[in-house]
Amino acid sequence: MASSTHFAPPGPLGFGGAPLGNMFEQVSDAQASATLEAAWDAGIRYFDTAPEYGPGISEHRFGQVLRNKPRDSYVLSTKVGRLLRADASKGGKHGPFVAGLPFRVDYDYTADGVRRSIEDSLQRLGIARIDVVYIHDCAEDAHGDQWLEVFDTAMKGAAVALTELRNEGVIRAWGLGVNRVEPCVMALDRADPDVFLLAGRYSLLNQPALDELFPRCAERGVHVVVGGPYNSGLIAGGKTFEYQVAPPDRIAARDRLAAIAAGHHVDLRAAALQFCSAHPVVASVIPGTKNPQRVRENLALMSQPIPSEFWGDLKRERLLPDNAPTPS
Repeated sequence: MASSTHFAPPGPLGFGGAPLGNMFEQVSDAQASATLEAAWDAGIRYFDTAPEYGPGISEHRFGQVLRNKPRDSYVLSTKVGRLLRADASKGGKHGPFVAGLPFRVDYDYTADGVRRSIEDSLQRLGIARIDVVYIHDCAEDAHGDQWLEVFDTAMKGAAVALTELRNEGVIRAWGLGVNRVEPCVMALDRADPDVFLLAGRYSLLNQPALDELFPRCAERGVHVVVGGPYNSGLIAGGKTFEYQVAPPDRIAARDRLAAIAAGHHVDLRAAALQFCSAHPVVASVIPGTKNPQRVRENLALMSQPIPSEFWGDLKRERLLPDNAPTPS
C-alpha cells in the first residue's frame, strides 16, 4: 500500500508545543507568545501542538500567535484521541502539565471522537484549518496491557475518519503521534498514513526506529517528524529521560557522549539535533522550548559545524550503530 500524498512538514527545524502547555512548570501567556514569535522570526514554519498539552492551553497559545500569520505560510499539526471535558475539579492539571485549562482528558479513538476533537481544536486555535492530524498515544506507554485493543479501535475508527478527511481535503495529512515504534510499524500494515511524529525513539541515546520502521517508511514514502531529540531534556543537560527522572545507565551514556563531544569542541545539543535530521526519512525535528532564547539557540545549533571525526568516534565507541546516517 503506497502513501497517497507524500506530504512532509517543512524542515529541518520545527516547534514542539508540549512545553507551552505548562509541562513541568508554569509559563506565562506573555512568555509563551514571545517564544512562538521568536520561532516565527527565526524562520520556523512547522508548529505542533495537542489538546492534551495544558490541557488545552497550548492550542490556545498557538492560535493566539499563529492566527495573525498568513495561513498558507506555515504548517500546523495537532492530535486526536483525547477529548477535553469541562471539569473544574481537575484544576487544569494533567499528567506532567502543572497548570492549564479546567478540563479533564478522556480517551476517544473512534471516528466520531476524531471529528469532534478536530472541531474542538479548531475552536481553541481560532484557526480554520489544521494541516496534519496525529492519532495520539495509541501505544503501550499510555495504555499498558490494553494497548493492542486501543490500537485496533484507532485503526478502525480514527484512521478511517482521518483518511476520509484527507481525501475530502479537510486535512492534508495524518499519522500517529507516539513514543513507541511498534504502533507505527503496525499502522503501515493496516492503513495509509503520511507521516509519523515519533518522540524519543530516534536520538543520540536511543535508536529503536532505525532498523525496521525507517526502512519501511522509506519504501512507502512516509515521512517522520522526530520529537524529543533531547530525550525530554537529558541530552541538553537536564535530569529527565522520557519525562521521568533519568535512570543511572542513561545518565552514564549521556556523560560518555558529552565527554567525546567536549574532546571535539562540539555542543552535544547540536550533535543531537543534527543526528536526528540526517536520516533521509526525517522531515523535521521539533524540540520543544518555553524560552525565546532557546529557540534562537536551537536554530544556531542546527548549523554548527561538527567534524566527521566526532561521528566516527561515536561509532567506534559503540555509542551509535554503524548503519546510522550521520551529517556529511
